[in-house]
Amino acid sequence: MSQSFRINTNVGALKAYNALAKLNASSQKAQLRLASQRRINSVADDTSGFNVGKSLDSKVTIMQSAQRNVGSAQDMLATAESQLISIKDMITQIRGKIADSANPVSDSAAIADDINAIGKEIESAFASTKFNDTSLLQSVSGGAGAGFTFQTGATSSDTITISYGTDGTIDLVGTTDSSSGTVQGVSSQVASALDDLLAVDDATEIAALDLDDFESAIDGALGAIGNYSQRLGAKQDFLSSAILNSQSAYSRLFDADVALESLNATKSQIGSQAASAMFSQLNFAPQQVLQLFG
Repeated sequence: MSQSFRINTNVGALKAYNALAKLNASSQKAQLRLASQRRINSVADDTSGFNVGKSLDSKVTIMQSAQRNVGSAQDMLATAESQLISIKDMITQIRGKIADSANPVSDSAAIADDINAIGKEIESAFASTKFNDTSLLQSVSGGAGAGFTFQTGATSSDTITISYGTDGTIDLVGTTDSSSGTVQGVSSQVASALDDLLAVDDATEIAALDLDDFESAIDGALGAIGNYSQRLGAKQDFLSSAILNSQSAYSRLFDADVALESLNATKSQIGSQAASAMFSQLNFAPQQVLQLFG
């Protein structure tokens, strides 16, 4: 007996129904991908791809934070560098005053006052140079002497510790205080120089000023800042490249190919229409058995 004359179970219509259901599901998936612009909308779409993509997305987020850390470190170093250059210029200015005092007709008292004033300004620079309330030229409260540690990569172990205050031939910072002023956390050479600048009051004391160690400490700190700035620049370039590549890989896994999904949606819709027509015909096929009762 022909399959079409079994009216209790319309096997042909059931097969057509299953085919129609698959086509509708395929059409819905393509339409959802077009609507969300995402290839993976649930873990079931691509389990391994979902796991890999989420791992990449997590690393990108961390690296973007690290990139901001590098930017903050660069800004901090730029602040310290600017002030140290200013201090170096003031040391040069004092050296000029010392040369002026060698003139027998110069006003030593006035020159001493000038040196005192410049010394106070240098002292103020050490005490007031801060970045987000962190001292940059003093070894106090986690300042330059303690070092600054920044995470510069995707893992917590990928860090850089910046300690330019103790990286020179002569340290810039330390545990010595300036007895004549208010500066804390500077090296003994810096403290001694500041004390001398603030105490000088005649030609003899002016001539006795020795700023070599003080200036060497400034030069050492500036050299260290330059080296750290170069390292941070390299890390910035690497992070930019790593973030771009990770985002590209994530996009390849998660972002929908709009052109391809448009083709899939159109194909599924046409197939669904054809399957609906065939399902309708197969659904009424068993009616042929009525002819047996004519």
